[in-house]
Amino acid sequence: MISMRTLRRRNLEGIYCPVRNYYRHLSAIANGPQESPVTVGSEAARDAYPPLVHEILQICAGTGAPAEGKACHAHIIRFGLTADTLTSNMLINMYSKCGLLDCAGKVFEEMPERSLVSWNTMIGSLARNGEEQEALGLFLQMQRQGNTFSEYTVSSVLCACAAKCAVFESKQLHALAVKLAMNLNVYVGTALLDVYTKSSLIKDASSVFESLPERSDVTWSSMVAGYVQNELFEEALVLFHRAKRIGLEQNQFTVSSAICACAGLAALIEGKQVHALLSKTGFGSNIFIVSSLIDMYAKCGSIREAYSVFEGMSERNIVLWNAMISGFARHACSLEVMILFEKMQQMGMFPSEVTYVSVLTACSHLGLVENGKKYFNLMIAEHNVSPNVVHYSCMVDILGRSGLIIEAYDLIQKIPFGVTASMWGSLLASCRIHGNLDLAEVAAKHLSEIEPNNAGNHILLSNVYAANKKWEEVARTRKILKESELKKERGKSWIEIKDKVHSFMVGERKHARIDEIYSKLDDLVTELKIMGYKAETEHDLHCVGESRKHELLRHHSEKLALTFGLMCLPSNAPIRIMKNLRICGDCHAFMKISSSCRGREIIVRDKNRFHHFKNGYCSCREFW
Repeated sequence: MISMRTLRRRNLEGIYCPVRNYYRHLSAIANGPQESPVTVGSEAARDAYPPLVHEILQICAGTGAPAEGKACHAHIIRFGLTADTLTSNMLINMYSKCGLLDCAGKVFEEMPERSLVSWNTMIGSLARNGEEQEALGLFLQMQRQGNTFSEYTVSSVLCACAAKCAVFESKQLHALAVKLAMNLNVYVGTALLDVYTKSSLIKDASSVFESLPERSDVTWSSMVAGYVQNELFEEALVLFHRAKRIGLEQNQFTVSSAICACAGLAALIEGKQVHALLSKTGFGSNIFIVSSLIDMYAKCGSIREAYSVFEGMSERNIVLWNAMISGFARHACSLEVMILFEKMQQMGMFPSEVTYVSVLTACSHLGLVENGKKYFNLMIAEHNVSPNVVHYSCMVDILGRSGLIIEAYDLIQKIPFGVTASMWGSLLASCRIHGNLDLAEVAAKHLSEIEPNNAGNHILLSNVYAANKKWEEVARTRKILKESELKKERGKSWIEIKDKVHSFMVGERKHARIDEIYSKLDDLVTELKIMGYKAETEHDLHCVGESRKHELLRHHSEKLALTFGLMCLPSNAPIRIMKNLRICGDCHAFMKISSSCRGREIIVRDKNRFHHFKNGYCSCREFW
């Protein structure tokens, strides 16, 4: 059996062997007899060696071989080729691709003569290697010295601005591009829309996109990805279909973005259609696209199909394992999470920070406190993974959800870096569940300092007071919220029927079939009452009478979506409902009884997790 060390050595030898052969050739000439027609430093050497040297530099740049590249540089100096502009440009490129920017900069500074390519190569190298400020500075230096610049120069500097989200500089460059009639160039335009999407200026990005007379596949994929990054999933899919209609060849980035858009909308039918395209495009074995597919199916509530995609891959990297483990964690499949966690290690994969987030999340969703503590300690002791804010947030959630509020608060006090809003929010939510008013107020105070404009924190504290029937405090909290003019996020549920998404809000009146929906919902409530359903009015936290509470609970958005699903979907099809907020206790009970009464599988994705209702039971086991 061949060891990994042997394989690695053979791989390196395969890369460097051609370079070493070239060196032997150079050395043989350099060290040959004096009567040789080509001698070091001669004019003949300057004519004969560049093609050979350039080929070596290209190989070193392509394979990332800095030691070999430096040796080649030594030959260049020895043969007197440093004054050659093309050779210096190739040296800059080689050093930058090997991550040796200081060496690249030194070559650039020592050049006796710089052509436009020299400036472009150096600016592009800095931008690609995360030295955005230096790239901008070099561009300004180029301008001050009166050098002309090309579309490539402007697009390279815009790429640096995109990495920094430097909006002011980008707009100045945009104005300059318009002045020089470069703004309609496909490379400049693509770079502009990229910087605008990364700065959340999506209207500006769209305007640039629509103005371009010519668009490459990179332009299309950048715009689709930009919509996805800004959570404009419907717009992303519209643009994706527009590209398909004009016959544009899809690349892996466009397809991956479309899959992510389907995941964001929980549009399962659309997601399956994009999946079907993969066999035509040839991207079906691309690991990153497949990981997006797994994530999409998991977010659409089809965890079985997600696992089927995962099982179909013969080669799996850490990205694939993490996508599948994360999917199981989201669906509270804690046993499957732990099995895959062990299996990936048996296959030679080491858990990453992302893996441990999923494992701890699974423990949180089922109240597995001891397991959570075990994995948190294992992460540090065995795999040398330093816990970050997300891992600590998971631990706070694990402890808080299980009623260990004081222990969760103590952990927050010991965290070695700044406590995030997520941690305080998790503690506040746990205080609401377990009725700890004192720590709820402490958490709310910290949240108001970190997120003063988040109305949800005020609502959550108000709900803690309401659950404990502290109506004066409820009124005071809601008055503060009203005076601050902060807007509360309204509860919304949506369901996909025949490739169309239908949205509902509490007390919905705009849907075309709303009267029929309300009538069918009344019939369903009557039917469920016979089976023992009774509205749990303690979950309505408004200071109103019992009859009004019954009315408010009955018309919650997820009940309307369920009713519409029962009306429109085949009797054997699962009903998948998505919700932007946490499902309330009454709706949870309603879904359980409905699944038993109608013999249907009902899947609800709320803000935190998935609930699978079947035969009167929920996958969360009443812990959510």
